[in-house]
Amino acid sequence: MFRFIDREEELGLLNEKYRKGGLNFIPIYGRRRVGKTELAKQFLKGKPYIYFLADKRGTEQNLERFKVYIAEFFNEPVVSLDTFDKMFAYIAKKAGKSKIVIVIDEFSYMVEKDSSIPSVFQIILDEAIAGTNIFLLLSGSSVSMMEKGVLSSKSPLYGRRTGQIRVEPLRFKDAAKFLPKYSLRDCIEAYSVTGGIPFYLQKFTDAVNVPKNIQNAVLRKGEVLYEEVDFLLKEELREPAVYKSVLEGISSGCSKSSEIANKARINAKDIDKYLKVLIRLGFIGKFSPVTGKPKSKKTIYGITDNFFNFWFTFCQPNISILELGQADKAMDFISIGFNSYVGRAFENVCREFLSMRHISPFDFEKSGRWWAGEQEIDIVALNSLKRQILFAECKWQDNIDAAEVLKALKDKAKAVDWRSNGREEFYAIFARSFKKQVNEKNVLLFGIKDMAKGFGL
Repeated sequence: MFRFIDREEELGLLNEKYRKGGLNFIPIYGRRRVGKTELAKQFLKGKPYIYFLADKRGTEQNLERFKVYIAEFFNEPVVSLDTFDKMFAYIAKKAGKSKIVIVIDEFSYMVEKDSSIPSVFQIILDEAIAGTNIFLLLSGSSVSMMEKGVLSSKSPLYGRRTGQIRVEPLRFKDAAKFLPKYSLRDCIEAYSVTGGIPFYLQKFTDAVNVPKNIQNAVLRKGEVLYEEVDFLLKEELREPAVYKSVLEGISSGCSKSSEIANKARINAKDIDKYLKVLIRLGFIGKFSPVTGKPKSKKTIYGITDNFFNFWFTFCQPNISILELGQADKAMDFISIGFNSYVGRAFENVCREFLSMRHISPFDFEKSGRWWAGEQEIDIVALNSLKRQILFAECKWQDNIDAAEVLKALKDKAKAVDWRSNGREEFYAIFARSFKKQVNEKNVLLFGIKDMAKGFGL
């Protein structure tokens, strides 16, 4: 059974639009597995609705199936209308002024098979259901197809939506609720693999430890997550093998576009288009020092999707072993580097923790990593108006000497060129536990127990 957690903001928007009445058209989109269908189903509760899941067989086949759903809703025989716009005109006539929610899930499949579909739905909105109380939700997992066919300024549907929702992965705080019996440490380790994707979180269970979950749900041939990366790349992209090479290059440590192109054996002038697509899909990110300018020459790339990061860090390099069904042997390799790997995911959990208003010493407009040469700070948060800056180090270790870490952090902070004259500085240190603490003004220490309390977990 699918557990539904969070999404209050998205549900609030949908219910507010529904209460106001009138014609509504809202596209819902986002990467696969993120929970779009479950969001729609939660919204439908207690409302008259028609839910239709499109497939890839083309317009004619989808129309024939759609007619059956309409007939069942109105408890009447299947009509012989031959186009979607005629079907929606029929629905509008039958519904009158009544409120009806119509969800077409995987609408991107229809657009993929028939490029005229956006124009058909333009006619539906402008003519067939104009002036009604119909609430039309078009949901799609192909981000590129939804953006091109529904959201783009070149789409016939552009400018007709009354709202739109891009469903993003869950925050750590909400993702952790899928595993309520886990300690915060266990939750962070699990999150470093699953990220905030509900479908992946559902594959883990708090009845066993994290390594066992990895072995059972990710490394075992035949499990859905074992094929997940290849499945997503093939579903979204025309050149999955090329994109896979790009991701392998980034995972191997290449962070600049020229390095990635060289590693993936792609012409340097072409790499930018591949990187932009992967960014749009949410698999990688483009970063520059948080205090730098938006078009900084210090731009680097990294894998931001936790599951993709885990797969390309540990599974792809050991694919020969996994293909032989030796998940336990692969797990031995993973255990060697897993602690270091979790440390990188821990930084993002710490950033989320600091963003909570009851935790942060000030409201910051942006936060991120900072680096210059060989020096790097895990988190730097800024408030330009009040000239406030926070420096944070995240140590996925036990028995940390806070004074030692603080001294090194202050030394690095001197190199951060931002409002250097008269800024107010704060410092934060995160660790699993401390052997020595410090008690200084504007210095915050957070152990794993403090974080659990702050997150309310």
